Amino acid sequence: MSRISKRQSSKTVSHALALRQEADAFRQTWPGPPVAETPTPAFTWEQLERQLADLSGAPNRAAITAPLVSALRKQARWKPSEMVLREILCLAWTLMDESFQPGLLPGEDAEMP
Repeated sequence: MSRISKRQSSKTVSHALALRQEADAFRQTWPGPPVAETPTPAFTWEQLERQLADLSGAPNRAAITAPLVSALRKQARWKPSEMVLREILCLAWTLMDESFQPGLLPGEDAEMP
């Protein structure tokens, strides 16, 4: 195995371990429900993306919705469902924040409308 392959493999393993630790820590804080609870209605990732883009209220925030939902979707299978819900809520809050201007460098000011 080449040095680059070993480095990439090590990076992948480190990322997987960090994701596992994050999920384990979440489960400790928020253990699963002891009794059956009422489930939420089912929806698709595409529906979630569409609604978040619509709620974002600005083209530049709507434009980054797809990659953000994609990243969440890729990791969702390894996370508790309540953790995914929390991340969806944080994503919605971020996208709806009018002061959040994607693409600006730290310290840059957005133009006021």
